[in-house]
Amino acid sequence: MYLPSATLLAQSILSGIFIGALYGLLGLGLSLSWGLLRLINLAHFAFAFLAAYLCYQMATMGMDPLATLAIIVPAFFAIGALLHALMARFAISPFNSLLVTFGLTGIVEAIIQSIWTADFRRLETSYGEHRWKLMGLYVPLPELITLALAVSLSLAVWAVLRYTDLGKALRASAEDAPIAAAFGVHERRNSLLLAGTCSALASVAGVCLALGFTLAPAQIYAWVGVVFAAVMLGGLGRALAPLIAGVIIGVSEAVTMAVTAPSWAPLVSFTLLIAILLFRPGRAA
Repeated sequence: MYLPSATLLAQSILSGIFIGALYGLLGLGLSLSWGLLRLINLAHFAFAFLAAYLCYQMATMGMDPLATLAIIVPAFFAIGALLHALMARFAISPFNSLLVTFGLTGIVEAIIQSIWTADFRRLETSYGEHRWKLMGLYVPLPELITLALAVSLSLAVWAVLRYTDLGKALRASAEDAPIAAAFGVHERRNSLLLAGTCSALASVAGVCLALGFTLAPAQIYAWVGVVFAAVMLGGLGRALAPLIAGVIIGVSEAVTMAVTAPSWAPLVSFTLLIAILLFRPGRAA
C-alpha cells in the first residue's frame, strides 16, 4: 500500500464516477423490475450485452453508435414487454423468475457467441479519439456520454415515478395490487410498459458498454455482482438510488486500485453486497 499523488487520486475518483455511472445505468432497470414488478430479471445483463453487440455490428457498417439507439431502444422495449407478458401468463414467482432469466441469459450468451464468436471485440469510433484535459485530469468523451445518459435517464425516471399518474399507479400496484386495481389502476398495461422500459434502459447501458469497453460474451457475468451491490445498496424500486450507489462503489473501487492493487477492487463491491445481505435483509425483499 502506498499514498498516490494528488493528481492520480483525483483521476481515480473521476474514473470511479464514470464507471459508477455505468453501474447505476445498468442497475436502474434491474432495480425497477425487482422493486416494482417483483421479478429478478438476470436477463437484464444479457440484454445489455446483446444491445452492445448490435451497436457494434451496426457501427461497423457505418452507422453512428448513438444513432443506433433509435433502433435498439424500441426493439428491446418490445422484447422486455414480451418477456414480461410470458412470465405473467405462467405466473412466474420472484424466485422462479431468477431461475428462468438465468437460463435465458445462457441462451443469449450462446446466441452472441454463435454470431460474433468468443473473440474480444472493440468498437473503434471517433468518440474514442476525443478527450479533454481539465485541471490536469483527462475526460474521455465515451465516459462523459455515459455519465450524461445515466444522470438524465435516472432523473427522468425519478420524475415520472414521483410526479405522474403512471408513476403513482406503478408504486400503488407494487404496494398492494388488488387495492390499486379496485381504484381503477390497469396493472397489466402498466406492468408491460415498465418491463419494456427496463429492457430499453438495459439497451442504453449496452450502447455505453460498446462505446467504452472491449466486449466478450463471457463478460456478461462479470457485471452481475457489482451491479447487484449497487441496486441493493440503494434500495429496490428507486430511480436515483442505483446511480448514487453505483458512483459510491465505483469511486471506492478506483481509489482502492490507486492505493493498493487492481486485484483488490472487487473486494469493495462484494464486501458491500455481503454486508447488505447480512445487516439489511429487508433491502432484498
